Amino acid sequence: MRISTSAAALAVGGSLALAGLIAPAAHAADPGQECRSLGVANLYGEFIEGDDTHTPDAEGAVAVGGNAYFGGGFSVGQELTAAEVDALPGKNALVVAGKLNGGNTQVMKGNGVYGSKADGAVVQAHRGTVAQGASPIDFKAEFAKLRAASTALAAAPQTAGAGAQAEGAKLTFTGGDAKYNSFTVDAAKLQGAKDVYLKVPAGSVTVVNVTGGSYDMAAAGTTGFHLWGEGKASFVLDDKNQSAAGGAVRAKLLWNFPTATKVVKNGAAAWAGTVLAPNAAFDLGSGGPVNGSVIAASLTGKGGAETHHYPFAGCLPGVVVPTPSATPTVPPVVPSGTPSASITPTTPTTPGTPGASATPGTSASPSATPSASGSGKPGTGASASPSATGSAGVPAASAAPSASPSAQANAGGNLAHTGSGPVVPLAIGGAVVLAAGGAIVVATRRRAARKA
Repeated sequence: MRISTSAAALAVGGSLALAGLIAPAAHAADPGQECRSLGVANLYGEFIEGDDTHTPDAEGAVAVGGNAYFGGGFSVGQELTAAEVDALPGKNALVVAGKLNGGNTQVMKGNGVYGSKADGAVVQAHRGTVAQGASPIDFKAEFAKLRAASTALAAAPQTAGAGAQAEGAKLTFTGGDAKYNSFTVDAAKLQGAKDVYLKVPAGSVTVVNVTGGSYDMAAAGTTGFHLWGEGKASFVLDDKNQSAAGGAVRAKLLWNFPTATKVVKNGAAAWAGTVLAPNAAFDLGSGGPVNGSVIAASLTGKGGAETHHYPFAGCLPGVVVPTPSATPTVPPVVPSGTPSASITPTTPTTPGTPGASATPGTSASPSATPSASGSGKPGTGASASPSATGSAGVPAASAAPSASPSAQANAGGNLAHTGSGPVVPLAIGGAVVLAAGGAIVVATRRRAARKA
């Protein structure tokens, strides 16, 4: 039997693709649990694929794959910790791949880099340098992975027992899992609420998957996000100076818009949590902040609209990774017939933990993900470890420990991952497939020679 070069390559490629999901292990909350963050996007308060146009400030770091239009005096990175600055690619708190426009842009902490600068545009760094140069971030590759992750999160079933109940203009999300709560809600239902309530255990990761092509918070005049505070046994209206459980709930709250092409925030509301809308034009409105990060195709805003530095600190699910003692999920090469080249990762069955896997893209530039979310503000927890991967951090109120300072950066730009399953069994499995395929080719050639 002759095995074609393409078949052998496909068999090995399947193994390497699965192995490519795995970064060196840093930390997982439980043995065998996989932990993914949002990759390099987790380091930035605004991570925008295209253009970013707004005023007046972004308290965290800003990365723009297109052009930036910052008018009226714009400050970047005021609330970053020293460790968070160190974790940024090239320590760049401001990255503009295209043209930087604006009369006065101030990088408060860290460095800045831009592709070009408009005539008359002023940009200065207070604790670093600003220079023209190439972007240290491959935005195309990162957004390919973010879109895959967004789709995978939405495809996972809603957590058992979790639900969204509408009562007039009030919409309440309720979930009881101590580790992970996933909700699915139609955009029309969400935008019909004037007040949104979320009741989940403090420290649990919460993902709200919003279906539909667009979401407009201003449609019903949504003005409040109320998060359950277990200590006070009551809901707390989220704002910069107050939040449930000292910020532990919003730190692990992710709003996922996998198919939306437009998302509008009401200017009168403070939106609690991080927004993942990789295909959407995101409108900040004319006032009221996002108390979290914004990851979107483009961003606009005016007036007092800004983003506050509360990066996502949750541990997201992914594919199951074999433990060192487990048998690699690589199919054997069968001497007769066409060898199987596909590798199907299994999904976790732990109650309350969906098993969706984010399909990774490829990136030319490595990315690092911090291990703590702290911004120096009350309730955000410890500062980030400069070289750790995985969860962006764990607020002080969370029971999960922070990642080891010796954790490796996420090589190759894949969405950050931690866990107990190393890459070694997968790599060995790939080698076994290659060796077996080669042996078959040699044996076949020898038999052919003897017949001749």
